[in-house]
Amino acid sequence: MFKRLSFILFFITCTLLVAGQQSVQAPQLSAPGAYTWIWLPDPQTYQKFGRNQPLFETMIQWIKDQRQKLNIQLVFCTGDLVEQNNILQPDSINGDQTSLEQWRSVSAAFNKLNGVLPYILCTGNHDYGIKSAENRYSQFNSYFPPQGNPLTKSLLVEMAPNAAGAKTLENACYEWTSPTGQPFLLFSLEFAPRKDVLTWAKAIAARPAYRQHIGIVITHSYLNSTGQRIEKENYAVTDANYGEAMYKELVQPAGNIRFVFSGHIGNSDAHRDQVGYRLDTNAAKKEIHQVVFNAQREGGGWHGNGGDGWLRILEFLPDKRTIQVYTFSPFFYISPATRHLAWRRESYDQYTIRY
Repeated sequence: MFKRLSFILFFITCTLLVAGQQSVQAPQLSAPGAYTWIWLPDPQTYQKFGRNQPLFETMIQWIKDQRQKLNIQLVFCTGDLVEQNNILQPDSINGDQTSLEQWRSVSAAFNKLNGVLPYILCTGNHDYGIKSAENRYSQFNSYFPPQGNPLTKSLLVEMAPNAAGAKTLENACYEWTSPTGQPFLLFSLEFAPRKDVLTWAKAIAARPAYRQHIGIVITHSYLNSTGQRIEKENYAVTDANYGEAMYKELVQPAGNIRFVFSGHIGNSDAHRDQVGYRLDTNAAKKEIHQVVFNAQREGGGWHGNGGDGWLRILEFLPDKRTIQVYTFSPFFYISPATRHLAWRRESYDQYTIRY
């Protein structure tokens, strides 16, 4: 009798688990006429270990596969594309890939989107110097030149000179019009932008032609998980402006900048310490939504799998004033055995932005 009861309970448990796995829905649009942007957090730990690089490729392939179903219009990444910009010999502890191998891997992944979707990337501290922003030399332009993706190039308004005086996508401005007719002005700014870069971006944002555009700043180091803008960090680069300085010099004075998206932070392996949000108003009394999202310490910390495949889906509704924010992992969703882990439903991972 006991054995029979145990078997029945086991059967019921398995049935419930299977039913639960089958009930997990794939991402889908919540309204006709909606469209999405995809936000990729810091990819550095995917690139520094050869075993992790296919995970990031899986995320990119998922974006490509879902382009029509989710009406994906744009992809962006908030920096730290690689773990080390310019090392010849990895230590096999903090990575087993040379910088050359890391840059080749991340560029090959994004290249899958060339001619398919526009993508906007910004540089992080690990994309400069040798290991981490000892100087402002980066190999970024060698692997992501302005002409790399024709769909991104078609949006390009202007580029500012990098620290070496070359105009690259390290500091770039893009103009994009949504399927619903809303005009956007997007800035991708280097890690801890130099003062000249902020002045350049501020001047573009102030042009009469962009007065009615929705301004967006995509950068690396800006906000922490407690909602405080970053004031100072201990990197060797000079003329460095972090979150608070960026806010005062560029974001708040501009009457059309409405969003700042950033990454960088990883205060602990806990997911909550890698996400944050802050709301302020700009000089025109319009709300500025400042959001930070990272996942590089998911899946085992600094030496783990790179981030468990987490990305963000920003769904723009056809009312032209609502964004639904979702946090999803294509990596977990692939297998029915882990599909129930593929969504994050906490209030800081799934919420609504009114703009």
